[in-house]
Amino acid sequence: MDITKDIKYIGVDDRELDLFEGMYDVPNGMAYNSYVIADEKIAVFDTVDARFGEQWLKNLEDALGGRTPDYLIVQHMEPDHSSNIKVFAGKFPNAQIVASKQAFVMMKQFFGTDFAERQLVVGEGSKLELGSHTLSFIAAPMVHWPEVIMTYDSTDKALFSADAFGKFGARDTDEDWACEARRYYFGIVGKYGAQVQAVLKKAAALEIERILPLHGPFLTENLPYYIGLYNTWSSYGVESEGVAIAYTSVYGHTKAAAELLAAKLTEKGCPKVAVTDLAREDMAEAVEDAFRYGKLVLATTTYNMDIFPFMREFIEHLTERNYQNRTIAIIENGSWAPNAAKVIKGMLESSKDITLLDTVTIKSAMTAENEQQLDALAAKLA
Repeated sequence: MDITKDIKYIGVDDRELDLFEGMYDVPNGMAYNSYVIADEKIAVFDTVDARFGEQWLKNLEDALGGRTPDYLIVQHMEPDHSSNIKVFAGKFPNAQIVASKQAFVMMKQFFGTDFAERQLVVGEGSKLELGSHTLSFIAAPMVHWPEVIMTYDSTDKALFSADAFGKFGARDTDEDWACEARRYYFGIVGKYGAQVQAVLKKAAALEIERILPLHGPFLTENLPYYIGLYNTWSSYGVESEGVAIAYTSVYGHTKAAAELLAAKLTEKGCPKVAVTDLAREDMAEAVEDAFRYGKLVLATTTYNMDIFPFMREFIEHLTERNYQNRTIAIIENGSWAPNAAKVIKGMLESSKDITLLDTVTIKSAMTAENEQQLDALAAKLA
């Protein structure tokens, strides 16, 4: 597939995968993207997952048209992109391997060799001339592995962005980009907001007309929209006005409180209320909603003087990803010794810029007083 006159797409769609990285539900599969720049010299950008090596090599050979590649540029060493490096090296013994110093260390770990005779180590500001195309390399450590580099082609004004700007879903999936890109970002990259911000500052100095990530579609239109979302996400800003309600419930009383609050918020004109049963629904979706909206309600039972396990897991997902700059309300339930709010507040102690609203405490089942408290809470949140 031609992206420009010289840049060709040679990646593959994976419709067989059910869980990405062994934990993220991907009902529409994944794309493993790989690219070629065919100039006086030929550069290949990354490989694909091991299961698709044969298909990828066929795509590569079709793109080469009988020519031989000069370089394999390795931007990211996660196996869904690097698994076929050794296969490529065996098939094209004269091609150089271009990567960061840390990437070659990882190659030794993965493949038992770091291709010492063929290494071309690059870092921030390094350049590679292909002919009419000049490639500049951008160090992007911890976006989201330490060895990551991105590549800028000044001729076609293309940013090869590694895992940044990626999303869940095969490329032939017709779906909203932001939804699955957001879930991908906060699930996989979200912890590293400061590092993403640093790369965005570097990218701001470049004239970019297309972004070519390692997952999902290449982005060629309305780039300020995509870059703006990445800026909001990585700065832990609020993307959308609304309230996320995450709950766990044993016998239905805490669920009833969460649903009543959601109904009251809607009545009071809240633009969006996203309610998640943490025991039954996708945890990654709940994490996505918590970061998307500026307000979060945590509703849970006291459980062994702690909190319900799914709620603990959820909060750990948030704090692990540097959850901050949010307003949080707590609904706790406990039949004889309510303790959930105390535990939750302790878990959030290290989170920055968190505003805690009054806690609503339920003892077993809701009372008329609890309903009034939920009405008051809805007024504050809405």
